[in-house]
Amino acid sequence: MRGIMIQGTSSDVGKSMICTAFCRIFSDEGFEVAPFKSQNMSNNSYVTILGEEIGRAQGVQAEAARVLATVDMNPILLKPESGMKSQVILFGKKLETMDGMDYRAQFYEKGLKAIDQALANLAQDFTHLVIEGAGSPAEVNLNDREIVNMTVAKRANVPVILVADIERGGVFASIIGTLALIPEKQRVKGLIINKFRGDVQLFEEGIRFLESYTGIPVLGVIPHMDRHEIEQEDSLGVQAVQQISRVEHAIELVVCKHPYMSNFTDIEPFLKEPDITIRWAETVADIGHPDILLLPGTKSTIADLRYWKQQKLGAKLSELYGNTWIVGLCGGFQLFAETLTDPKGYDGTAVENEEGFSLIPSMHVEFQKQKMVRRQRGTVKFEHAEVEVAGYEIHHGKVTASAYPLMHCGDNGEGYFHNRLLGTHLHGFFQDLHCRTAFLAPIRRQKNLPIPSPEVVKDPFDRWAGHVKSHLDWEKVIEIMEADQ
Repeated sequence: MRGIMIQGTSSDVGKSMICTAFCRIFSDEGFEVAPFKSQNMSNNSYVTILGEEIGRAQGVQAEAARVLATVDMNPILLKPESGMKSQVILFGKKLETMDGMDYRAQFYEKGLKAIDQALANLAQDFTHLVIEGAGSPAEVNLNDREIVNMTVAKRANVPVILVADIERGGVFASIIGTLALIPEKQRVKGLIINKFRGDVQLFEEGIRFLESYTGIPVLGVIPHMDRHEIEQEDSLGVQAVQQISRVEHAIELVVCKHPYMSNFTDIEPFLKEPDITIRWAETVADIGHPDILLLPGTKSTIADLRYWKQQKLGAKLSELYGNTWIVGLCGGFQLFAETLTDPKGYDGTAVENEEGFSLIPSMHVEFQKQKMVRRQRGTVKFEHAEVEVAGYEIHHGKVTASAYPLMHCGDNGEGYFHNRLLGTHLHGFFQDLHCRTAFLAPIRRQKNLPIPSPEVVKDPFDRWAGHVKSHLDWEKVIEIMEADQ
């Protein structure tokens, strides 16, 4: 099995997005390609068709490669919780919760075996892999037991392309410093300069310097692309999930920024709506009187509930109720309950009976050991439209049945929808353009904004892949991948 590994000079240089582009380009060219990341750390997971969790980036990359996502594409997923601990998800299922020191000391050998098993499984179905590294490969304090960068490149026997982000400055030092510190430097066969702004011709001297100094070819300089409309994964991307609309009387959407927020990608679809201003609220004073107040998912519902209680959010919700559209997603939905019970601490904080914000009468949440992980599909009746919606659930909390279910999934009701209060456990609820348009329609009518007709737009994967490929020496990329290591 052949492949190529994308590593970066630091976090958030664009490794995931470059891998996504490579997956789509290789798929377009007829390669049997799959994404792979040995270990991912993210609160934003992706649920496979078998109800297993992997990193959201690898799920998105599988979609770009036009293949079904499997646990072998991301055998180890770490989901941070409160108290410096993380859930360890091994091959899609929760193994245990560990702190960083215990994980480093106890999981190394098990992690290597999982990586080897996953690579062997993928080799049975695919001829090529696009492998994503994590953070920086030059973390000298961690490299003796790392299982995400050069260790993976060596076990998979693939070449490495190093990506650097020029937007944040220091690109020459970051590349040269990384190459000076990493083991297996000889595996680095190409460099990519990402997120460039301005005239690329101004960087030609920089390319000549890098190639002369390092002896490694610069494969391309990728210009920054606004609104690629492909989901980002990490909280580093939160800064991008905000916008100021230039439309007069625009819809104002305020998102509560929980201390332990997760799945912020649920908000990203609203970036596609030019008549919406999106901003974040870390305190009740930041909320104001928006058209929509959205409480996203959380990795520690009780801890975030207590944070917002200190902020007096309950009084603010009572003030807004019935006028502002209040939306709760997964953990944010659970905050609407009268009571939350978690005597065993499955959510991270043991509590016999915690009062919620009581927006939904007779709603109670009981946290259970068995995590609910599944895909769901149901029908939602909005004011002037009935829409079929698909998404996925990932939560420990079991919620009592609602008198006003948002949707019906088979014979069962899910969520809550009444008097401008909407709650659901379904992640990806607003991804569907028809659902989003139907939800926003009454708000647009109230503000005398035009209601757009849902239109089919160009596949964002195709658009992004075309952008990347047009600025790369793609023949050289193929040559590097197919060469013997």
